[in-house]
Amino acid sequence: MTPDPAASHTAWAHAPERSNILMLRVMTWISLRPGRRAARGVLHLVAAYFLLFAPASRRASSDYLRRALGRPARWRDLYRHFFTFAATIHDRVYLVNRRFDLFDFEVHGEDALRRLLADGKGLFLMGAHLGSFEVIRAIGRKDTDLRVAMLMHQDNAQKINAMLAAINPEAVQDIIGLGHIDSMLKVRERLDDGCMVGMLADRTPGNDTLYPVQILGADAHLPVGPFRMAALLRRPVVFMTGLYLGGNRYAIHFEPLTDFSAVARGQRDAAVQAAITRYAALLDQYCRKAPYNWFNFFDFWQPAPIAMPPKS
Repeated sequence: MTPDPAASHTAWAHAPERSNILMLRVMTWISLRPGRRAARGVLHLVAAYFLLFAPASRRASSDYLRRALGRPARWRDLYRHFFTFAATIHDRVYLVNRRFDLFDFEVHGEDALRRLLADGKGLFLMGAHLGSFEVIRAIGRKDTDLRVAMLMHQDNAQKINAMLAAINPEAVQDIIGLGHIDSMLKVRERLDDGCMVGMLADRTPGNDTLYPVQILGADAHLPVGPFRMAALLRRPVVFMTGLYLGGNRYAIHFEPLTDFSAVARGQRDAAVQAAITRYAALLDQYCRKAPYNWFNFFDFWQPAPIAMPPKS
């Protein structure tokens, strides 16, 4: 049987969660009672478990790190990759619980972000599974004039989201689920209220159109849907990432991608393609800058059917 060449681009959305609800409860208790230092000791066991018993994820990590590092990945590289992922998931407990005092945030590009927000019409933040999107939401909860709502695929992380909601019910109030009949309406309402709406634009859960780009020196494909939505709603788009630097440090970066409010209807398709290409270049740049921060543990570079963005 011939394999479906697009399978790897959607398989992640249907993969069962490896997270165990009992383990999440234990980690949450350790995190909030004995403290962050004690809890981080457990993360080494979590990283070792995935390194030893998740062969598909290990292979995907090795392939990605070879491209990002420019050399074959060693075992310590794989371990560091898994540990970085575990650390960012663990830190969500504290960020959701508003323990911002535990962290050192560097914020780059905030001035440009505020200029784009000055008209009160909101904007889109386009991120990736690169670093922690929770630190972006944390900035919005810490600085109330920078409000952030996340548009996301909730079904693939129900256990984690349920646990975070148990820690702080506010954690799910600024999440808009994709795929619902009123999703676009909720997005428009948040934008019209001057909010930023964040999306992770490096994966697709279904039959989204894919656009060819170059990432880490190889052909890759990115979904068009997030950028098409921004174009239809005629809003500025800013690249976002919250890179984990180790310890308690994160570096948050905002870089303008495009402003669809200034694009004429007949130029929209070209503007969408240019924005995706620019997004891919920034993703490439930050993967090389912080290689252990990209958390796509599947075969991202497998060929996929190509279709250009349809006319808007």
